[in-house]
Amino acid sequence: MAAEEHGLTANDYIVHHLTHLQNHKAGNVVDFSVFNFDSIFWTIFLGALGCLLLWNAARKATAGVPGRFQAAVEILVEMVDSQAKGIIHNAQSRKFVAPLALTLFVWIILLNTMDLLPVDALPALWGWLYELTGHDSHHAFMRTVPTADLSITMGLSVAVLLICLYYNVKIKGIGGWAHELVTAPFGTSKNPVFALILGVLNFAMQMIEFVAKTVSHGMRLFGNMYAGELLFLLIALMGGAWSLSFTGVTLAIAHVFAGFVWSVFHILIIVLQAFVFMMLALVYLGQAHDHH
Repeated sequence: MAAEEHGLTANDYIVHHLTHLQNHKAGNVVDFSVFNFDSIFWTIFLGALGCLLLWNAARKATAGVPGRFQAAVEILVEMVDSQAKGIIHNAQSRKFVAPLALTLFVWIILLNTMDLLPVDALPALWGWLYELTGHDSHHAFMRTVPTADLSITMGLSVAVLLICLYYNVKIKGIGGWAHELVTAPFGTSKNPVFALILGVLNFAMQMIEFVAKTVSHGMRLFGNMYAGELLFLLIALMGGAWSLSFTGVTLAIAHVFAGFVWSVFHILIIVLQAFVFMMLALVYLGQAHDHH
């Protein structure tokens, strides 16, 4: 959907592409009954696709000389496993944590890779399907980069937080973790008054740490992918403004060049952000295993 085709301004074009397909609008308030159906669909679809790819690699694995796909998956699995071993020293925990880290890495790469699709491709297809049902395509909203949706990235980071809480209890026990919450990081005192003050400060610091880690974990991924999506939209606008004039042709050439350069650079961002999210998950889970 080019901006000119529907008489949209540049602002209208970007706002349309940044609007989710939702069950209803939240307005200016936080409304947890609003669901971004596009993000949910693509997240589940790509998660299933990632599982299918890894299952297919495991099913076709041979003891002989591996094919290219099997070799790539084996390298990936060994890389994640080595990172998990360096951070999680509990062999029993690694049986769950290592596959979890691999799942996060592959899943987030697939989610991020949606940013490399032409920005108008899937939204235009959705608009065409919308028109077939007799509706106006102006109201056919479709965002295709789930990690550019804060609800998805925060959902992933909250899931990591819940697993961290589980391992805190499993490894340290309810009593041990409760004791840690009121004694770390400032320690305690034999004086009852100071012990109470330190206990409150320690507990407050622990809660702040949990919240800060979770929010930064999700916001980092969201911020990078949202910025990438927005830049692709700006590049698309350059191509939509071309005409048979010197300025128009220059914009068209700049559109192709900038799109190619940013796509190549964005591949690094896609992989790097998935790796950072996975490593932070491992670090947080490793901290849940450490005794203070």
